[in-house]
Amino acid sequence: MYETDSIDNATAAEHVYRELKRRIFSKDLRPGQRLPEASLARTLSVSRTPVREALRVLANEGLVILIPGNGARLASPALAEMQEGYEVREYLERLAVRRAARNITPLQICLLDEAVKEEESIFSSRDLERYLEVNVRFHRIIAESAKNRILAEYVGNILSRTYVYMVFFESFFDFDTNPSLDEHREIVRALSDHNEDLAETLMRKHINLSMEALKKPG
Repeated sequence: MYETDSIDNATAAEHVYRELKRRIFSKDLRPGQRLPEASLARTLSVSRTPVREALRVLANEGLVILIPGNGARLASPALAEMQEGYEVREYLERLAVRRAARNITPLQICLLDEAVKEEESIFSSRDLERYLEVNVRFHRIIAESAKNRILAEYVGNILSRTYVYMVFFESFFDFDTNPSLDEHREIVRALSDHNEDLAETLMRKHINLSMEALKKPG
């Protein structure tokens, strides 16, 4: 019986997680909004246990803030926090892309090309969640190409932080074209040519432009 209950709770938690994430990406939930366990459980027709588990996962992703004794609320990153995060990201990714330009393999170049093609397709369908996932994958491939495990871990961590900013501030789907696609293509070409200086310059420009695009809530 206990094992069956555990499986049911895990399934319910996954359902709650996907539903809350959908509402976050669709802007049905607003930054800073309280997320009461009891209310969510009633709305989603589940017990409080899977709601609690789903909120914990979302908190690990930075989308939800858990406040001891005061429940949970949706994250509400401030502009200053966002700028600080992108400052760190720029520094780490400039280092990563320089090292990647020296060490990247043909297979990793192919993976980057595939990611850019996938980004283009997803952008056309206006699927923000999938777009952000492949966007993060693009940058992770570069970090892994740097051949420095610790650096790749730090880049992964800062990507997770800035991923959250993109969820709440990103507005590029308001436009017909996405400039990030061309920026990504240029970075891939520089990496393919093993041009360290150009790759770093393009990465700095790309991250700064990304930060500028996030300065106002979408």
